[in-house]
Amino acid sequence: MTTVELPRYQHVIDGRRVEAASGQRYDSVDPYLGAPWASAADGDAADVDLAVAAARRALAGPWGQLTGFGRAALMRRLGDLIARDADRLAEVETRDTGKLLREMRGQLGTIPQWFYYFSGLADKLEGTTIPGDKPNFLVYTRREPAGVVAAIVPWNSPLLLLCWKLAPALAAGCTMVAKPSDYSPASAVELAALMDEAGFPPGVFNVVTGFGPAVGKALAAHPDVDKVAFTGSTTVGAQVAAAAAANITGVLLELGGKSAHVVFDDADLDAACNGVLAGVFAATGQTCMAGSRLLVSRAVHEPQYRKVLSFLEGAAGEGATVTAGGRPDDALGGFFVQPTVLTGVKPTMTVACEEVFGPVLSVIPFDTEDEAVALANDSRYGLAGAVWTKDIHRGHRVAHAMRTGTVWINAYRVVGPDVPFGGYGLSGLGRENGIEAVHEYTQTKAIWVELTGGTRDPFTLG
Repeated sequence: MTTVELPRYQHVIDGRRVEAASGQRYDSVDPYLGAPWASAADGDAADVDLAVAAARRALAGPWGQLTGFGRAALMRRLGDLIARDADRLAEVETRDTGKLLREMRGQLGTIPQWFYYFSGLADKLEGTTIPGDKPNFLVYTRREPAGVVAAIVPWNSPLLLLCWKLAPALAAGCTMVAKPSDYSPASAVELAALMDEAGFPPGVFNVVTGFGPAVGKALAAHPDVDKVAFTGSTTVGAQVAAAAAANITGVLLELGGKSAHVVFDDADLDAACNGVLAGVFAATGQTCMAGSRLLVSRAVHEPQYRKVLSFLEGAAGEGATVTAGGRPDDALGGFFVQPTVLTGVKPTMTVACEEVFGPVLSVIPFDTEDEAVALANDSRYGLAGAVWTKDIHRGHRVAHAMRTGTVWINAYRVVGPDVPFGGYGLSGLGRENGIEAVHEYTQTKAIWVELTGGTRDPFTLG
């Protein structure tokens, strides 16, 4: 019997492909087939030290000496290369994550826009002059790179969510060490090859793969990392923030959600139905912005695999009714759960409060606008939400009242590089995308210039 050798992915450190310092490797499993499809270097703290040192050297070297115009040119070139290889990268992501090829092709087709948009900001990081109360001083500010960024990204949309961090960080002049999910290590390494082809200096972008928490823990706690950008669960995000706090390292956290669709009785129900379906069943519900709570006016009321099944069992035990789905789908093989709709859900039930990260929709009726807002805000999360209504006044009114980072009116799951995205409460800190994202990766420096050259009393201020 012929043995097929799996594709082998290595770390990328200082522009070189290298094995883990320990020599260890692990298999990445295709979730659709339930079998290994590639192997990756299994890194640890020793590899992190090497990668952070490389990123620090690049920051002080040719990358740090580039102007914003130079960074922008490289970023545009990278966007072109991703567009050229979008189909190939989508196939890699599909093998690694088990997601639909159509979805991943759609994501890869949009990723170049992030580099085009943020390249346009790279040469516009302007400071200000401050007309202070001391006429003998010129005071101005400048925006400088935060420094070395550690990016820790999840498995569900690995390259897209990595580029949400990478594009603004590059625009700001930062360097990066990326830790892709242990379940989807391949696309970050593929991206590093395209950055080499685009002409980025060695060490600007480094990738350390690894199974388990060792690499992520080492990055979050590393004293030479200046910013940690993390997307993932709220529980792990809190651990990342705690590790970073020991070094007073800044964090950008995009965490879980329990987003609500609020459907009023005057809504276009066909459009609302499409939006709700896309919001929770697209991407099999495995997205931070999944609209997993359906709050509907009473007038129109009608591993991860094991975790999702446990939520369904618990919901039935707490009194919810499984209206559709609710079971594993063994006929497909692999790790599949039927799309599930639960009715009779109370706001206090576990399935209504905790992020399932699976294709599960909880339906809760309401009678008044005030009750709808109260139900929508009755969550420790606050990532996203939607209002479905033909009353434009009510649409804006409810959107303003919802405590979430993003609200769509008569739409759902629309994002862009130019629009900030992030959450309230347990859904995270800071914002990705938009001009605010570049500011997340900069520090503001104030500079005072004494203009008169006169002798000043050293024991006074101003």
